[in-house]
Amino acid sequence: MNLKPSGDDHSGLEWTKSSYSTDDGPSCVEIATAPAHILIRDSKDPQRGHLTVTPSTWAAFLPYASGG
Repeated sequence: MNLKPSGDDHSGLEWTKSSYSTDDGPSCVEIATAPAHILIRDSKDPQRGHLTVTPSTWAAFLPYASGG
């Protein structure tokens, strides 16, 4: 897992905000997918940077995030 500064050019990626994050509620995370990795950033501070993980790491993490 790497923390990358927001200066990386990921402007062409489509970021998806967590369904638990609403305009009136708490901020959560956003993710974007690229061919070889998943990018994760804080939805309330997207310019701060992002984490980069492999698709297999992301798949292993999801059951923990969903409480399953």
